[in-house]
Amino acid sequence: MSYPKSKIPDPRSRIDSHPQIPIAREEAVSSPSLKQFSFVASEDDQGKRFDQFLAAAGPNLSRSQAKRWIEEERILLNGKAAKPSVHLRKGDRVAGSLPAPVPLALQPEPLPLSVLYEDASIIVIDKPAGMVVHPAPGNPSGTLVNALIHHCKDLAGINGALRPGIVHRLDKGTSGVMVVAKDDVSYHQLTKQFKSRTIDKIYLAIARGKFSREEGSIDLAIGRHPTERKRMSAHSRRGRMAVTSWKVLERWEGFTLLELHPETGRTHQIRVHLAAMGHPILGDPLYGKKGVSQDPVLRGCSRSINRQALHAHRLGFTHPRTGEMVEFVSPLPQDIGEVLEWLRSQKRQDTIRTGTRATR
Repeated sequence: MSYPKSKIPDPRSRIDSHPQIPIAREEAVSSPSLKQFSFVASEDDQGKRFDQFLAAAGPNLSRSQAKRWIEEERILLNGKAAKPSVHLRKGDRVAGSLPAPVPLALQPEPLPLSVLYEDASIIVIDKPAGMVVHPAPGNPSGTLVNALIHHCKDLAGINGALRPGIVHRLDKGTSGVMVVAKDDVSYHQLTKQFKSRTIDKIYLAIARGKFSREEGSIDLAIGRHPTERKRMSAHSRRGRMAVTSWKVLERWEGFTLLELHPETGRTHQIRVHLAAMGHPILGDPLYGKKGVSQDPVLRGCSRSINRQALHAHRLGFTHPRTGEMVEFVSPLPQDIGEVLEWLRSQKRQDTIRTGTRATR
């Protein structure tokens, strides 16, 4: 199984000196409170919907946001209000003024962050296990977003709000590398890469059980569990396609260290896929096997970790400002590392005991 090679940009380089990725046909004038812009429809744009054209041309709007601001008459067609569904003709002029980003009701918090890389466009974080990415009921504070709002003094706003651009998530109990956008251009560029599946994502996990092959692929649709709303399931009637490639890195009695490449990005994808194979991730509180095991090796591992043994190890993508392929690596955290050392020590002891019996 091979993955694309890439490189990490030098954090000392002046990436913020690179020009913004150009947006076709835009004539923009900025003021402290408004961003004024104007576009002229070309022959290639003839017949496009008003909102579709605006989302494609800029200024970095999603189609739903473009539709909303057209309906609010912030954006006009030939100087007049129009419906989002109207079709353009060559020479039509689209113009508007967008408000400056507004702060959200999120509190900045001086939480510790492990920053792998940062420039004017993106920040790459090594997220610890136990940290929730975004505030939600039950986790109103202490999240990665709260920490980023405090840490990043140069946020340019995402979709009209002064917040970091979360383009992907890791579960609370999953550690590892994440990329976050600081501005609209980077947010939309990275979102497109995740949707088109051009992002290189590599995870490491300790799974229970013995795999009969060295590598393989899991192709099982994933959807919401029919009765347990916090769980996802590979047996849902409304599942969406999900594919995960895996490779064995190391084996022990009852456990396997895996390298995993999720080709899609469904909620809990790796956890659900491995559980569906009969190899749940060690320590997984949602998809692991219930009850207290009598296996001394499993009990020993469980004492060393209090979450699923899943780590986002490597993330590769095209830098949204420079166009370079970049890659960031997060080393294994201490808790998973201690489990691996414990398993390796048990294997060494078994080898010594077997060797001693053989010489008698």
